[in-house]
Amino acid sequence: MKPSKSQPPRPTPAELEILSVLWEHGPSSVREVQAHLAKSRSSGYTTVLKLLQIMAGKGLVTRDASERSHVYRAAIAREKTQRQLVNDLLERAFGGSASQLIMQALATRRASPQEMAEIRRLLERTGEKDDDRH
Repeated sequence: MKPSKSQPPRPTPAELEILSVLWEHGPSSVREVQAHLAKSRSSGYTTVLKLLQIMAGKGLVTRDASERSHVYRAAIAREKTQRQLVNDLLERAFGGSASQLIMQALATRRASPQEMAEIRRLLERTGEKDDDRH
């Protein structure tokens, strides 16, 4: 099943782990992905291969078969995937309320001073955009 241009498929937790490896380390062979995953949990070569094949079918990764070891790369940027997942969570769990999502996120895990500064900058930029519309 190919994803639509507007809405790529939502990756499963296991697929998201593989995408994280590809985003962090760039195009990689199955063995390279498996080696990175093995640092945090046990995962077999054939399991990683099967997941990558499924992900290629869904359009989450692309495969370069020109070399002996096929090389996989993420088909969708990390930021786009993150936005899709946040939007899905926002709608399903928070009724579309961004403020509720942010309050719960900050209540669950303390933000570092750097993160708080970035949040303030983002809020200021968002406020400036709203001012420009009026």
